[in-house]
Amino acid sequence: MGPGGPPGGPPGAPPPGSPIPWASVFILIAGGFMAILDSSIVNVALPKLMSIFGVGAESIQWVMTAYLLVSGVVIPVTGYLGDRFGYKRLYIASMIAFTIGSALCAMAWSNNSLVAFRVLQAIGGGMMIPVSMAIIFRIVPRDKLGMALGVWGITAMLAPAIGPTAGGYLVDNFSWHTIFTINIPIGVIVSILARLILEETPIVADLKFDLPGFIFSGLGCFFLLLALSEGQDKGWTSQYIVTLFVSSFFLLLLFVIWEMQTPQPMLDVKLFRNPVFAASTVATSILTIGLFSAIFLIPIYAQNLMGLTPMQTGLLLMPMAAMSGIMMPISGKLFDKIGAFPLCVVGMIILIITTYEMRVVNIDTSLEWLKLMLIIRAAGIGLMMMPITTSGMNSIPPFLSGRASAMNNLFRQISASLGIAFLTWVMLQRQTYHMQIMSDVIGINHPVAPGLLHGVGVQLAAGGISGGDHTAAALMSLTLQQQSMAVAIGDTFYVSTIIVLFAIPLIFLLTKKRVEAQRVIEMKRYAPKGAPGGAPSGV
Repeated sequence: MGPGGPPGGPPGAPPPGSPIPWASVFILIAGGFMAILDSSIVNVALPKLMSIFGVGAESIQWVMTAYLLVSGVVIPVTGYLGDRFGYKRLYIASMIAFTIGSALCAMAWSNNSLVAFRVLQAIGGGMMIPVSMAIIFRIVPRDKLGMALGVWGITAMLAPAIGPTAGGYLVDNFSWHTIFTINIPIGVIVSILARLILEETPIVADLKFDLPGFIFSGLGCFFLLLALSEGQDKGWTSQYIVTLFVSSFFLLLLFVIWEMQTPQPMLDVKLFRNPVFAASTVATSILTIGLFSAIFLIPIYAQNLMGLTPMQTGLLLMPMAAMSGIMMPISGKLFDKIGAFPLCVVGMIILIITTYEMRVVNIDTSLEWLKLMLIIRAAGIGLMMMPITTSGMNSIPPFLSGRASAMNNLFRQISASLGIAFLTWVMLQRQTYHMQIMSDVIGINHPVAPGLLHGVGVQLAAGGISGGDHTAAALMSLTLQQQSMAVAIGDTFYVSTIIVLFAIPLIFLLTKKRVEAQRVIEMKRYAPKGAPGGAPSGV
């Protein structure tokens, strides 16, 4: 039995009935919120950075891509570092790296320097989410994990929606430097509070670093995330992208084979022998794609078709984020009482219906109707996302929470990139398809088109607009592009609905009775072996 663990309770966890250490939880929330926020707040500043540094879109995109790649690569090693040096120490080090990286980004003098400093920032930012989740599983009693993770999970919903709004406001009213300097005082305060309030976790001093596992996973994740981020620009069938995919496949295959036989793996892939954890991780990955269908598609719809600014788009998404934030603690409280399955059933029904309804969006869609659909949809997502994650983590012994958290967040990161890449491909394919059909029916090649265009040209000329038939043809082409994109976005929501359906069978493995039974099995399985590195099971 681990320190603080009651008879029959999970080793290393506080006894049931203990209060939630809210001060520690909110310190962990602050770090996670900053890390997620910074992955989206920079987006709106990219056009201004292009003009300031005198670079093109392909070069400036590395400001985002570098952060994505590095944050994904460092996730697998967080479990080892937390077990070896302590999760409190690792959390503070991650916050310091993130803060220093932010300060250096604000002082960047060129695009290359900014990309280099974003790498340092991403090292800290990429570690904060899995590390903070692992600490929560060690400091919160198991019977109150749902509530604590519900509050902690608000960051994952609010940050992506707040990012564009906050970034747009800071860039419009101050300067691009402020999207980085705003992190400095917060990072300093959180680091100090973490040093004073958080308690250090047990340290496994004799734990060896899995260098082959780190190389295989690091390169495999790097190549995979790079292919997903650049596939649309380079072409999915180009030699460059295909080579990246093939390389990542074999590297990750070697990683799995190595981790299965090494005595001290960096990521314990044997965790997937646990059907509850496996179902939770896969379901979370699938629903992450469903979540990003709105976060990714709605800004395109609002800015390209409705003419909204980035800040106005952020305000459109704000009620959705607020609803998710409201539902997270509620679902956490309910999870502690009734488990994940009932919440997943209700949440899944809401998500499927609303996502399917959004297939009808077009350029005449009311923004109020769209906002209402997003709010209802967010209620469904907020109701089930954290219970699904918590049920899987609840079936894992607490001393393995760091490794399980790293695994869960790695899959979430990859699925988010995969979802954006796949949905972009679907949208562009369907836009091309609809553009061809519309051009045949009402395009300039239609028999009645010349007369119609001439009439429109005459009206434009009467209104003082020159160009005649050519201007009318350009307007018709623009209208066709907008209509085809709107219909394509609707089709993409339809595809997103189909993707979400694949998560339905998995939630039947997340009943409260099954989670409890699996936790007992896992405790017995690891009891003779103990924690990573052969430490006693209480570590």
